[in-house]
Amino acid sequence: MLNPVSSTTRWSRVGLFVGLTFALTLALDLLIWVNGGLNNSGVGVALQAQMLLPAFVAIGLGLFVFTDGPIHLSRVRGQAKIFLIGYLVFTLIFLALAAAGILMPSMVTVISAVSGLFNIAALLAVVLLRLIGGRESFRKAGLTFGRPIHWLVFGGGLALVYVLNTVLNWVFNLGTPVNPALLVLSLGVPMSPTLLMILLVVKGALLGPFLGLLLAFGEEYGWRGFLQSELIKFGRRRGILLLGVIWGAWHWPLIWMGYNYPGEPVLGTILMTLYTIALAFVFGYAVLKTGSVWLAAFIHAVNNQVLSTLMSLFYTPNSMIYSFGIGIYGLILMALVVALILRDPVWRETGPAPFTPEAGEPEIQPTY
Repeated sequence: MLNPVSSTTRWSRVGLFVGLTFALTLALDLLIWVNGGLNNSGVGVALQAQMLLPAFVAIGLGLFVFTDGPIHLSRVRGQAKIFLIGYLVFTLIFLALAAAGILMPSMVTVISAVSGLFNIAALLAVVLLRLIGGRESFRKAGLTFGRPIHWLVFGGGLALVYVLNTVLNWVFNLGTPVNPALLVLSLGVPMSPTLLMILLVVKGALLGPFLGLLLAFGEEYGWRGFLQSELIKFGRRRGILLLGVIWGAWHWPLIWMGYNYPGEPVLGTILMTLYTIALAFVFGYAVLKTGSVWLAAFIHAVNNQVLSTLMSLFYTPNSMIYSFGIGIYGLILMALVVALILRDPVWRETGPAPFTPEAGEPEIQPTY
């Protein structure tokens, strides 16, 4: 077992983490804004780089500043140490690629290809580290992967919620069906529409969450791995509610630039905050039940990949505000999911202590 974990929220650490994360994010968003905003063709890599910043700050503070934490340089060992230091390097390189993409949009094709290959290579390196004796090292650093059944239940469950959102958009005629033949023409791919749809679904909805795992880990290690572990000490529901508000505010600059809710900066800001609160409970529940921040990263990647795949390949909403998905109606559906998971005893303040990445993987895994 690691050194004892503080039983009270350390607000100075929360403030330092939130302040540094927001400062770095605002600097990147400012670079995007002054160079054409979301119309800049290189913005895609920059948006991916932004996802890495919460973990970059949390890992940096954990390794070099918080001397009593489980990942301080004096304590972390083996493959986990290599991974954590490597993740800092990975983020710095990705940020350099993002800046290059924004400042040199004519090179965006090359930069996007390099960043994609770099992400895959880094993901393979993580798998290799975990396989060559890294299980115990990762566990002690609070980096347990959890059980495959957890990934199937939580990831599959969230995917089904988004399938339901897409079906409801179709049932209530809130958008436009995607014509596979026109999709083939727009992509300029010489193959049958059916085969193309199958390949795009496999790429986006099945492979996408795994390929996006390291990027999603960037958010989840920061928000769930560090911040949630601190905030739930003053109340599990209250802590995650506050986390959801902070997480939503972190998205605001991009929302104001037209991301997610084009042309709706005010309603978009409100909806994004409510949605991050709902997702904070969903992702937070997964971590409380399993102690696995990698599981949270996986379902975060499912959240990003599956919904966008369904909207682009099957049924596109006419309005991102008045629709299922990330709109008002989708928020109502997600609220029902939150109400269901809040019935679990893990939320009771007097119940069993929840599993957190900070304390490491429990010796006895939870059962369902």
